[in-house]
Amino acid sequence: MRWVMSGVAVVVGVVAGGCAAEALSPVDGAASGGASASGVSASPRPTATGVGCNGTPVLEGGPLPEVRGTARDAELWGLLFVDATPLKPGKEVKIVWRMTGEGPLRVRAALPDGTTAEQKWGPEEHSGSTWRRPGQEWGTGFVFPKAGCWKIELSRERGAGHVWLPVR
Repeated sequence: MRWVMSGVAVVVGVVAGGCAAEALSPVDGAASGGASASGVSASPRPTATGVGCNGTPVLEGGPLPEVRGTARDAELWGLLFVDATPLKPGKEVKIVWRMTGEGPLRVRAALPDGTTAEQKWGPEEHSGSTWRRPGQEWGTGFVFPKAGCWKIELSRERGAGHVWLPVR
């Protein structure tokens, strides 16, 4: 029970802390099992929940759900700052991205019918955090106006990729 309460405190601290992801315990937890700098035990390796769409599974088991994107010349991960998946239409969602490659990050979210999501802010480059995935880190804020399977495309001067996120 103590571990569960610590995990809840970490998630609450991260959500309340704005764009900085410094309060996160490591999400990958591979072979660590120890404590992070904040004293919270590392999370178990995330597992697919099957709540994805178009081949992008949502991974849960860490403090927050994450997605692994499909990319060329890059590796792409997204950390979803939500209470639960799938995402809800009309609600702002913070997504932190880690992407390898070179150059500034460009992000666009759209449905196959051409409807675009409102990008409220970002991408804002982060100087670092305890979320352990490859690449540089940025934060974004989106409002998805309606339900559907949304394609979020990310590109840099070298490297491009995408994830599909369900909104219901």
